[in-house]
Amino acid sequence: MLDKRFNPKDIEKKWYDVWLERGYFKAEAKSGKPSYCIVIPPPNVTGSLHIGHALDITLQDIMIRWKRMSGFNTLWLPGTDHAGIATQNVVEKALQSKGEDRHKLGREQFIARVWEWKKLYGGTIINQLKSMGASCDWSRERFTLDEGLSKAVKEVFVRLYEEGLIYRGDYIINWCPRCHTALSDLEVEHEDVKGKLWYIKYKFTHKTGYVTVATTRPETYLGDTAVAVNPDDKRYKDIIGKTVKLPVLNREIPVIADEFVDSTFGTGAVKVTPAH
Repeated sequence: MLDKRFNPKDIEKKWYDVWLERGYFKAEAKSGKPSYCIVIPPPNVTGSLHIGHALDITLQDIMIRWKRMSGFNTLWLPGTDHAGIATQNVVEKALQSKGEDRHKLGREQFIARVWEWKKLYGGTIINQLKSMGASCDWSRERFTLDEGLSKAVKEVFVRLYEEGLIYRGDYIINWCPRCHTALSDLEVEHEDVKGKLWYIKYKFTHKTGYVTVATTRPETYLGDTAVAVNPDDKRYKDIIGKTVKLPVLNREIPVIADEFVDSTFGTGAVKVTPAH
């Protein structure tokens, strides 16, 4: 007799195991069929999947299943991402909850703890993907720190360096004082703070008087190349095309007109400082 209520756990796992056993999701290395491949955007091993992952996985699964049913030799390559700094942070938080920290553990033991975390949550993520019915070729599952992948990354990096396509230089970067490492723009948590306008007087060269510029970055004025005003701003119509002196340096710079300037902000005159 059928149950009165449908229990998806019993049915879905049963048939998913059958699909795996029969190799329905495996791609053929050599095939006369047209190929179709999706490399899964590897989820970070920082925890478990969320609703956003579920949506993304569903869309990929729709495409791969449609191509498979349409006669393509399909490969949906699964894997997980080590997400270095993000994973380090969650592991450190776990250590703090136990009264430990990475400095007391030392490098080797801390790395071992990170790999333990990866084993725990990497397995959780894969099981979640399987629970959603993802038709990935699990025989090809990869991790971004797998030996083969790491070797390939090093090989490409060295080749690019030898060809002069990448180089080392001095740049202003995002630096984390806690992690003691550089951060990408995506890893930086931006915060809006109330700024302050500073007012600088630029004296005219053709007559007495000055134009006052309002700026939030007074420290960059040494690199100014012009003062810009809106061409429709009646206050500054007579000085467009004239020159002013850069304070302290006394270097002459032009007053230019640009519709991009907001006449209602500050004094309506802004400094132009490229590459600062």
